[in-house]
Amino acid sequence: MYDDRMFDFLIVGAGFAGCTLANCIATQLDRKVLVIDTRHHIGGNAFDCYDNAGVLIHKYGAHIFHTNSKKIIDYLSQFTQWRVYQHQVLARVDGDLYPIPINLNTINKMYGLNLNNEEVADFYEQIKQKYDRIENSEQAVISKVGNDLYEKFFKNYTYKQWNLWPHQLDASVCARIPVRTNKDNRYFGDKYQLMPLHGYTKMFEKMLAHPNIKIMLNTSFQDVEKWLKFDHLIYTGPIDQFFDYKFGQLPYRSLRFEFETHDVEYFQPVAVVNYPNDYDFTRIVESKHITGQKHPKTTIYYEYPQSEGDPYYPIPRPENRDLFEQYKTAADKLASVTFVGRLAQYQYYNMDQVVAAALTVFENRISQLSYYPLTGKISHGN
Repeated sequence: MYDDRMFDFLIVGAGFAGCTLANCIATQLDRKVLVIDTRHHIGGNAFDCYDNAGVLIHKYGAHIFHTNSKKIIDYLSQFTQWRVYQHQVLARVDGDLYPIPINLNTINKMYGLNLNNEEVADFYEQIKQKYDRIENSEQAVISKVGNDLYEKFFKNYTYKQWNLWPHQLDASVCARIPVRTNKDNRYFGDKYQLMPLHGYTKMFEKMLAHPNIKIMLNTSFQDVEKWLKFDHLIYTGPIDQFFDYKFGQLPYRSLRFEFETHDVEYFQPVAVVNYPNDYDFTRIVESKHITGQKHPKTTIYYEYPQSEGDPYYPIPRPENRDLFEQYKTAADKLASVTFVGRLAQYQYYNMDQVVAAALTVFENRISQLSYYPLTGKISHGN
């Protein structure tokens, strides 16, 4: 148990949002912060660790850091060195491997062609379908690459991932996937594509290594709210859970992982191989490509999307956004609580976007709070 001085801020969740805000509050405001998390570790879904074979793995799926923001890189560079990593993804279709996102190499290999950049642009024009208005993910894809490539690469993968067909999902789900006319096999096109040199967990440890910050793991908000004294709550968990699901439960997709260690240096040619049409899993991930670790063995993991389990992906459908808006309206009435992060904002944030959101919240809200003596348990309101 902590002493009677308690804390100025309680932060629920030790992922990117929680760690960023804890560090900013401790270092820039010189206030005392308690960070709690229900898991046994910090880092949220970006947590990495060494498995029994000594291979550094991403326990909750591949986490590739990429951003166009120098501000984000400069901020995180306080806590880590970097290694350049250009992420590549292949998709196994009809027994062969093809680059994803679809590019000139994909088209030429798939159809036995020898097109150049201009010719492949004309090829897309010929095969794509035109819509007056793009209303769902099926249309978003077919309007770029036509029906055949949609069937081969997107339709079944999307169903496995979301348990919904693309025509049942917002256009935003698949619209974010680029289609290229060049031979760029990289998955991302961001200016900065880097990985923490010694892993994410080491970076998070440095973010939280400050005398003003205390950490309690295996601890939920309900475990501490009745006895812990704090002035302001920063909540990064599921917003519907905070309000005891009073408007209903927000739906998410989760993931189950099956890990295998193999007595070979590498199992597959790139970090991620998608299986859009075969098997129940969506992809196989091999962490060593991502981390750059040198090791005689390798560990891979199969990703199986599912409905139950830890919340990973908010499901982007109009009715879900409407439900979230009810929770957001309730949250906006609570002056002593700040909601930030993927789960609290029901947004499919990339990691850099979570950091950006946390820094914005700190600059525009947290740093502007008036300081009062510790007042004890805050009211959640209704």
